[in-house]
Amino acid sequence: MTELVVRRLLIDLEHPVDRHWCNGDAFLTAWFNALSMSFPVGEQFFMDAVRNGLKALPPEQQEQYREEVQGFVGQEATHRHIHARFNAQIARHGLVNEWEPRARLRLKLLEGTDPRHALAITAANEHFTALFAEWMLSHPHLLDGCEPRLKALWLWHSAEEAEHKCTAFEMYQRLGGSHAWRKRWMWRVTAIFLTDTLRQTVCNLRHDGTLWRWSTWRSAAAHLLGREGLLRTTFQPWRAYFKPDFHPSQQDSDLSSRWLQNHADLLSTVGRR
Repeated sequence: MTELVVRRLLIDLEHPVDRHWCNGDAFLTAWFNALSMSFPVGEQFFMDAVRNGLKALPPEQQEQYREEVQGFVGQEATHRHIHARFNAQIARHGLVNEWEPRARLRLKLLEGTDPRHALAITAANEHFTALFAEWMLSHPHLLDGCEPRLKALWLWHSAEEAEHKCTAFEMYQRLGGSHAWRKRWMWRVTAIFLTDTLRQTVCNLRHDGTLWRWSTWRSAAAHLLGREGLLRTTFQPWRAYFKPDFHPSQQDSDLSSRWLQNHADLLSTVGRR
């Protein structure tokens, strides 16, 4: 069982966010903005999946996982809230969130299905966010030129995603979820997640008027496919998910706990929900 603390990030998101807030880099800004656009609806789904998974457990196991689920839900709720505020700021630049309506339609198809499906989808997405979090925490220099409040936002979110990455996975296993279905959902989530992220990033760049600039494509190639690029460095950890004996804890590091300890002045503990 993982002890999960709910924290409030003490930053101001009432003031406007610059159009190219990520070091003046149009691609990185559009990429991060796309991810943020997916968080409110995605994190609500994750919370509901884990809550429903808890209800499906036998009573004695419900008590064992209740505190962890409360911590998971509390962390995801704070992420959803703060990214909704961030999204309201970037919408002022004329960006249109095309990802969220598509996601809502797809997720509606899962209503009334076996709760293990939603947990498998959540576990797969949590693996993606954990890989992204580890990449962010090991490459914090990408945000060195950003406003401190926005750098804190993304690294805090990354640290907490790494912290609660085991919850949905373990609940899926507790409910007897099969390895075969875990693999199937990871393949589907991979295709959908990457397609939607790139599609929304292109949409953001098009609205920004920077889609066809050489600097945009150069940045995309470097940060996604370069030697230290996201897709290149996370491929092997992503692939490990398909092993029968995989567990998220096998890919642990101390980057998350170290960031949370070193930046405690930016955080306020609010307990569990």
